Amino acid sequence: MKSMLFAAGLGTRLRPLTNDRPKAMVQVKGKPLLQWAIEKLIASGCEEMIINVHHYAEMIIDFLRVKNNFGIDIEISDETEKILETGGGLKKAQHFFRGDAPFIICNVDILSNIDLIKFYEHHLATNALATLAIRNRSTSRYLLFDPKNRLVGWKNEKSGEIKSHLRHDQINDPSIKKLAFSGMHVLSPQIFEFMSNEDKFSIIDVYLRAMKNNLIAGYPHDQDFWLDVGKPESLKIAEQSD
Repeated sequence: MKSMLFAAGLGTRLRPLTNDRPKAMVQVKGKPLLQWAIEKLIASGCEEMIINVHHYAEMIIDFLRVKNNFGIDIEISDETEKILETGGGLKKAQHFFRGDAPFIICNVDILSNIDLIKFYEHHLATNALATLAIRNRSTSRYLLFDPKNRLVGWKNEKSGEIKSHLRHDQINDPSIKKLAFSGMHVLSPQIFEFMSNEDKFSIIDVYLRAMKNNLIAGYPHDQDFWLDVGKPESLKIAEQSD
C-alpha cells in the first residue's frame, strides 16, 4: 500500500511552537507528530510513502534520515518554493501513484485510532473514486452527504455559501447530513483526471467537481478517538490521552 502525508503546512495555529520547526516536528508525549503518523501508516500495511514539505523542510528530511526512513521507502515532495494546498500537493505527487491501486492520504496533525485497514477495505468494496473519513462534530465548513453517505455538497456555515449539484430544495432536505471531514481519505488514482490545471488548489474542490457523476463516499467513524492537534489546546488534550 502507498500513502501520502500532508506535512507542508505552516502551523500558524501552533505558534510560537512552530516559529523554529515545522508542525510535523511538534511533539506529543516525546514523539513528533510526523513519527506518530508514519508509524500508524506502517502498522496499517503501508510500505511506500511520499511526504510533502515546506516550512523548515530540512528538519523533516534530517529526521527521516536519522530514522532511516523507518525501514520503508519514503520520498519527499518539495514545496519549499511554494506551498500548493492539498489538491496541488497531491497533483505534484502524481508520479508516485502510478498504477491502479488506491492509496491513503493523512494530515500529519491528526491523531486517531481509526482502523486504516478497515477504512481502506471499505473503499475497495464500494468502488468509490474517493472515500473520506467523516465525523459528527462542529466545524465552520461541512461536507454534505445523502442517506447513502454519498457526497452531494459543501457548506460554509459562516457565509452561508453552498456548493452542490443538487437543487435548493434537495440540498435542504432533512435527509441531507452535515458532517465534518477528518483529514484522512482513500483515493483511487483516477482522481487525477479531475484535477485543476492550476498548481495550487484544495482537494475538496476536486471532490465537489467529481461528485456529480462519481461516487465520493463518506466513512463515518464517530466511535473512534480523533483529535486535530494543529492548535495548542488540542496538544494538551493529546498529552493526557491514552
